[in-house]
Amino acid sequence: MIFIHNGYIKTMAGPDIENGCILLDDNGKIAAVGAGLTAPEGAQIIDAEGRLVTPGCVEAHCHIGIGEEIIGWAGADYNEKSDPITPQMRAIDGIRPEDGRLMNGIRGGVTTICTGPGSANVVGGTFVAMKLYGNCVDDMVVKNPVAMKCAFGENPKSVYGQSAKKAPITRMATASLLRELLFKAKRYLQAKEDGKDPAFDMKLEAMIPVLKKEIPLKAHAHRTDDILTAIRIAQEFDLDMTMDHCTEGHMIAEKLAQYNYPAIVGPSFGSKSKYELANKTFETAGVLHKAGLKVCITTDANVTPLENLPMCAGLAVEAGLPMEEGWRAVTINSAEIVGVADRVGSLEVGKDADVVIWKKDPLVYIGGAAYTTIIDGKIVWQA
Repeated sequence: MIFIHNGYIKTMAGPDIENGCILLDDNGKIAAVGAGLTAPEGAQIIDAEGRLVTPGCVEAHCHIGIGEEIIGWAGADYNEKSDPITPQMRAIDGIRPEDGRLMNGIRGGVTTICTGPGSANVVGGTFVAMKLYGNCVDDMVVKNPVAMKCAFGENPKSVYGQSAKKAPITRMATASLLRELLFKAKRYLQAKEDGKDPAFDMKLEAMIPVLKKEIPLKAHAHRTDDILTAIRIAQEFDLDMTMDHCTEGHMIAEKLAQYNYPAIVGPSFGSKSKYELANKTFETAGVLHKAGLKVCITTDANVTPLENLPMCAGLAVEAGLPMEEGWRAVTINSAEIVGVADRVGSLEVGKDADVVIWKKDPLVYIGGAAYTTIIDGKIVWQA
């Protein structure tokens, strides 16, 4: 057991607790949260010394672990570029827990990530939610699968249209390829439900959880036209969806509010490296929140290093997102959007014992890294 006391606790499930305490049990769960608690006999006691204590941060969209930190053919596992339609790919089969970027995230107070294929393909495969600490990915999984990755805009065009000279060359082709897959999957599912036993097709099998709304589409879209195309298709097939990146979302916030798909905003830090990022701004998250959308922040790591997730939330706060929403955008909102809020994202009894004690509030002070990071009740980082 671990007993943390004398901390300023942001539970993300209710009011902050000054001079608060948290008890973590031997099963890696939160046993108690509050003020004036007494440490059980035999518990390891941590004096937070008045520091900020929060849930571990949750990254809702990244590519950490799948593909090596050192760029090169041997570890280039982000995108299966042999085919623009690869829903049968599963991120869990390409993740290497020894990727050093996982520990970097832990030092930055991140404890859970949603990671998966990149955006080279129109449909790239499934994402997985996992903890950052461990040596076997199967033991680190929080939820699998989480979502089915699809991509609009420049990336699939640039991979297939320019180099392979095959579809998609245009945005129209990207949309048509996704529609074709969904039409075929819908017909395949109907045949199975009617007992007709269609010939096995792994691609179509992989899309069944999407059609049944067991997992959402995870739609990579930066520009307004791409965002609206993603919504058009989700509406057409009655699918759940998250709007990932949503870079120009602030330009059509009132329209997006009509559909109320959650937005995973970012990466907003860094250069405008391609045309569709021309209107990138840290103001996006605040504008979408004001419009009534559920918003979280992403680094899209390794585009922005994972350990900078809290910093990116702080920059969004500086640009207009309310402070409390800034914290929600890297904790409970992220967990809810990913579908893992039953386990992580807030400090509540029964949830996973993922806790961060901060040197300084990272949303206020650049470089306010973790002083202590705890995952599943184990101290995995201490400054």
